[in-house]
Amino acid sequence: MKPRNRDSISRRSLRRVSAWLAMFCVFGASLTVCRAARADALPSGTDLPEQLTLEDALRIFRSRGLDILIADAAVRSAEGGVTISGAIANPVLNANVGKSLTWAYTYASGHDCSAYGALCVPSGYGIGLSDSAALADWISGKRELRMNAARKALAAAKMSRVDAVRTLTFQVKAAYVQVAQAQLARDFTKSVAGTEAITLKKFRDRYHAGAINEGDLQRIEVAKLEADQALDAAGAVLEQARSALAFLLGVRGDAPDFEVDSKVLDYREPVGTVGAAPVDVLHTAFDHRPDLVAAGYLRAAAEAQIELVKRQKFPDVTLGINYAWGGFNGWSVDNSVVSPFLTFSISAPLPLFYQLQGEQRQAEAQRDTSVLQHAKTTAQVVTDVTTALSALSASRKLVQRMEGPRRDSGGLLESAKGAFDIVATQYEKGAATLTDYLDALRTYIATKNEYLGNLTSYWTAVYQLEAAVGKDLR
Repeated sequence: MKPRNRDSISRRSLRRVSAWLAMFCVFGASLTVCRAARADALPSGTDLPEQLTLEDALRIFRSRGLDILIADAAVRSAEGGVTISGAIANPVLNANVGKSLTWAYTYASGHDCSAYGALCVPSGYGIGLSDSAALADWISGKRELRMNAARKALAAAKMSRVDAVRTLTFQVKAAYVQVAQAQLARDFTKSVAGTEAITLKKFRDRYHAGAINEGDLQRIEVAKLEADQALDAAGAVLEQARSALAFLLGVRGDAPDFEVDSKVLDYREPVGTVGAAPVDVLHTAFDHRPDLVAAGYLRAAAEAQIELVKRQKFPDVTLGINYAWGGFNGWSVDNSVVSPFLTFSISAPLPLFYQLQGEQRQAEAQRDTSVLQHAKTTAQVVTDVTTALSALSASRKLVQRMEGPRRDSGGLLESAKGAFDIVATQYEKGAATLTDYLDALRTYIATKNEYLGNLTSYWTAVYQLEAAVGKDLR
């Protein structure tokens, strides 16, 4: 055995290492490209202004909200499905070459094919072209049926995107009024804490002057500490509400400190809710709800898919043309020659064992599912409208009872505030006890917070009704 050359072994090892390194670099480069593609698909974070209005929030949400971008991607996917369904199959080009196993040349006898008018060669060549059943696909109507089903699926995807905007817009509005409520609650609690700090200072002065006892002073100190506790809790609630709204607006990371327009909670009757009969509201919902329209498109797409499966049972016929040339000696010894020839071919699968029974069963099941889903969505519309109207009616009564008939007197909130002011004055003059003062204060604080909650519930019900009918009622 001849010994191996160490230099050749080293060179081969070096080539193997170089090949592995090249493969690793290509793989690493592909990972970098994939990471870059994923980074490009992910939009940059959203920056919020220091003063955020409801209109600004909705505008940012519609342009930067991640859920909306996901819905946009689903629409683009459906658009790609339409393109795929209408694509014409590419023709297939094939070529072949062959060698005769019986052809041989000897100096003694030789081969002379000139008598046959052809060149006697040991190999043959051929080239062919087929339409990949494109013509049959068009004539049979399969392409049009595919496009019909894909178009309806695209229409359903677009309406689903509109429905996503509908539902998520409600979430943004509801989150916005939650921030407004938390902001007003923090400001009110802050003012109460400031008032309690002043009151505590007065009571300490009175205690040192001997006007009150130590028990009264400690009760005022407890009220001051409770106000501080409530202020810290209100600040935490505000931060949580801000984070929830910022997430819906596409903010990634810590939510910035921003203020909202608290006037959004001011009580007023939206134009679309004044004097509206429940039946009229329900008819409006049936006309505008995008999820109901999307369910109708999905039902039509499922029915179109059944028609497509039935048409696909007809075999795909492939047409072809082939040209071959070359001289062969064949299997005989008489210098036989094959002349150039042109052939046309037609091929089709024979549906002897399988006729798309599974695909038809799946399509029929999808049709039944879409029919049931359409009925479910219709019932859901009725439930949503009924629930929203009930919530709006109840919350409206609560707010009106709080504000009173003139919104400045006669209401529960004004009565609680007036009672506290009177008791505070009486206590200063010695006509009321400290217990009366603290009870009146707690009643006023609870009533004020309840009023803010009622306003939030009212506007949430308004936005809920807008989502239920699929239309802005303001």
